[in-house]
Amino acid sequence: MAVVIGVVLAVALAGPWLAPHSATEMVATPYAPPAAAHPLGTDHLGRDVLSRLLRGGPSVVLTTLAATVVTVALGTSAGLAAALVAHRRPAAEGLVMRPFDALAALPPMLALLLVLTAVPSRAGVVLAACAAGVPLSARVIRSAALPVLRRPHAELSLARGERWPWVLRNEVLPLVATTVLADAGLRFVFSLYLVSAAGFLGVGVSGSDWGTLVYEALPGAALQPCALLAPLVLIAVLAVGVNLLSDDVTHPDDEE
Repeated sequence: MAVVIGVVLAVALAGPWLAPHSATEMVATPYAPPAAAHPLGTDHLGRDVLSRLLRGGPSVVLTTLAATVVTVALGTSAGLAAALVAHRRPAAEGLVMRPFDALAALPPMLALLLVLTAVPSRAGVVLAACAAGVPLSARVIRSAALPVLRRPHAELSLARGERWPWVLRNEVLPLVATTVLADAGLRFVFSLYLVSAAGFLGVGVSGSDWGTLVYEALPGAALQPCALLAPLVLIAVLAVGVNLLSDDVTHPDDEE
């Protein structure tokens, strides 16, 4: 599975150099079927679907990766902080978690629309993914870290004079690393869907990102199904593949 995901990511990132045509060049008649010159056919303006798919890959993958890294970093930090507060001052935990719970109540698509209205750019998509993903990530990490803080080795570290940041970094984080990795897989898929949704809503990160291609291909899906199916298949393969890879990394002993 790692090989498949690696190939998909490599092709997506190298897409602009592999594309035989520009994203705007009209190479044949509109809705032309697949042929040797254009393996996935053309879109409603006669542009090569394969070239647009390849040229839209970097923006989708890089934006998704950026959103995932920022969300996981903030969610992990917030989750560890919440676990620390819950361990030392249980009555004060609500001050940390209730704002995250309130943010989690906001539907992701509504968060995406609200943020992109104010920041209609790639940074806005990353910010929307963080707003929707950090609260859930923080709660997952908090639930995993709190039992670790109550273990004897953590208490022993404090007894010998270690500071809380050191304990969280060296005693707690290594034991919740698999949870962080599993959460990262979920956040990647979640961010990928939001990036694609932004393109579908007409506020994509580029003019040929995969969500935009899906939106443009819908009216002519009966005439040229490849233009619609190609970006959908890529999104599905990347999402499912990352989830399966996350399972393999976090549960290596489950493999037969």
